[in-house]
Amino acid sequence: MRAIVISAFGGPEVLTVTELPDPRPAEGEVLIRVMAFGLNHAETYMRSGAWGEVAQVTGIECAGVVAEDPSGQLAEGTTVVAILGGMGRTRNGSYAELVTVPATNVVPVRAALPWGELTAVPEVYATAWSGLHGNLALQPSETVLVRGATSSLGQAAVNLAADHGATVVATTRDPDRAGLLREIGAHEVLVDDGRLAEQVRARRIEVDAVLDIVGNSVLRDSLATVRPRGRVCQLGFLGGLAPVQDFAPLADLPSGVQLSFFGSAFVLGTAEFPLSAIPFEAIYAKVADGTYRARPTRQFAFDEIVEAHRVMAAGQAVGKMVVTLD
Repeated sequence: MRAIVISAFGGPEVLTVTELPDPRPAEGEVLIRVMAFGLNHAETYMRSGAWGEVAQVTGIECAGVVAEDPSGQLAEGTTVVAILGGMGRTRNGSYAELVTVPATNVVPVRAALPWGELTAVPEVYATAWSGLHGNLALQPSETVLVRGATSSLGQAAVNLAADHGATVVATTRDPDRAGLLREIGAHEVLVDDGRLAEQVRARRIEVDAVLDIVGNSVLRDSLATVRPRGRVCQLGFLGGLAPVQDFAPLADLPSGVQLSFFGSAFVLGTAEFPLSAIPFEAIYAKVADGTYRARPTRQFAFDEIVEAHRVMAAGQAVGKMVVTLD
């Protein structure tokens, strides 16, 4: 099979198309013929070496058809999406024509959408859903601030929260993208200058919950943005992986404010965080009818993977990008 391998840790140019033996599924695994795979920031960390030793083939999600399921649960040819389960970290991932995935991380889908659109959904919507409903327990009457809203994960969160009935305050560093965020459900858009707490107070916005995709670089400010006894969930690192220097709960964590983290790459598909808890069928139905604007902003061919990573690294995606196979 053709596969894209990390030839050495580094920039996009280290991604190399090569031939590898076809994988075979073990008990409890499903072999998938990949038709498309999503592009995620996690894969840039794997490629660069920021996450240490990882699998030779990266990629944490895909859409395709079942090539073989030793358990017999999924018939050959069944349309599926797959996410995580160690893909790209502890086992070869989805940047390939074939991939084996733990059965717990494979979901059959019935939506009649093109492959690129099918694969634009799983990782970002499963992660956003888990953060909004699992960590933040967001209620329709509440106001949620989505920090990093123009990312693919951020746009999924805005879609989900607005459809849930919540008031959504979305942030972007680019004022020109405010219109996009309003189109997908944001009630108000703030330009993120690193001092959102000041803007929120000046506008007298009471924020019940913050979904922070920017990460450690703005954590203190995000904690100061939410109301007393509000909630903050961190689930991304768009601002980089550097730790929060000298974080002290006494000084930095407001009394009564709840801080949590959701690391989808490590838990989705486990017994504690099963994919069955994510309403994929309902999500795909709303993508199909246009309720959620989840279609990819750009599609690349398999041999264009280096350019795809260059665009992603430059922050030019403005939404989900995918790779479709012939």
